[in-house]
Amino acid sequence: MTTPTELATAEVAEYASALVALSHDLHDRPETAFEEHHAAAATTGLLERAGFDVRRGACGLDTAFVATSGNGPVRIGLCAEYDALPHVGHACGHNIIAASSLGAALGLARVADDVGATVVVLGTPAEEGGGGKVLMLDGGAFDDLAVAMMVHPWPEDRLEAMCLAVDHFDVHFTGKEAHASAAPWAGVNASDAMTIAQVAIGLLRQQLRHGDQVHGIVTDGGAAANIIPAHVSGRFMCRSVDADRLATLRTRVEACFEAGAIATGASLVVEGVGPPYSHMVSDPALLAAYRGHAEALGRSFAADDAHASIPTISTDMANVSLQVPTIHPLIGIESNGAVNHQPAFAAACATPSADRAVVDGAIALALTGIDVATDASLRDRLGEALRAPQPPGR
Repeated sequence: MTTPTELATAEVAEYASALVALSHDLHDRPETAFEEHHAAAATTGLLERAGFDVRRGACGLDTAFVATSGNGPVRIGLCAEYDALPHVGHACGHNIIAASSLGAALGLARVADDVGATVVVLGTPAEEGGGGKVLMLDGGAFDDLAVAMMVHPWPEDRLEAMCLAVDHFDVHFTGKEAHASAAPWAGVNASDAMTIAQVAIGLLRQQLRHGDQVHGIVTDGGAAANIIPAHVSGRFMCRSVDADRLATLRTRVEACFEAGAIATGASLVVEGVGPPYSHMVSDPALLAAYRGHAEALGRSFAADDAHASIPTISTDMANVSLQVPTIHPLIGIESNGAVNHQPAFAAACATPSADRAVVDGAIALALTGIDVATDASLRDRLGEALRAPQPPGR
């Protein structure tokens, strides 16, 4: 008799060419946060053709969706990210994430009623700074899930990363224009305010705790060299090991910007960019199940076994992990030495190695979902909530 594992694996294989085509399509048409209209249409179109019930515009977000299949009591969540980065496109491989999550959903849907599962695909926009998952979490999209899962491309297979809490914010200094040669004393230099702030942050770094990070860019530095700049803006990020440490760091960093304003006489406005991201708590039982299935596909976690340094990232999947048993393993692709957020990594995300990651990730996630629905000992390790019938989904 054919097992659910065999049926789900065969279903992913049946859809493999469509999944790879979807990954390449998204890669060729990168869209940034909350602008992922083509990606949302392409992903929901594939799910709808496969018989999923699709609700677009979920939680009031134009490019978010929730799609379901099956009627079992254990609701398995699969997160599909599909936003790209400015200028470097899919240099974090979200095209792979979307395609692998859809593949896992299609495999699970084939056996959902047999194993007592409902498959829930969450199209989550704006991971790169906009906090789509946080907004969907607040909107209730994750409330009734037993687990939430996805894989993320990386230069090697790793079970998890060190996920730092992060806060994104824009900084605006406003001064006064003047002729830089004829009457510089008549101006208030907003660029100097930004420079002072950045020097202060550089000096602050020697007092930061391990795990605290600050980085940013100047997005508007003035109009011409002979005009004292009156308007200068930047986008910055603070990261730390948890929300409390992050709040303390943010206060110290804002003081550096205030120093720039005081020293130059410029005014200062600080604006938040999306909700803060938390630290992540990966579920060890889910990770163990995923690892077994990934290794059966030829994946290796030798770096984890050797206790190699854990990659440091931030993601809005972390906020989900504090409410729902969650995994976010890193799936390796051949990147020829490139790392995430480099153009060369974007190029690597539409190669045969990336295509293999789509299919392997889909199978490993699908089989992990079957374990959650059918393995009583796994559900026991995950917690009491998974043994109780789940309420109807939104």
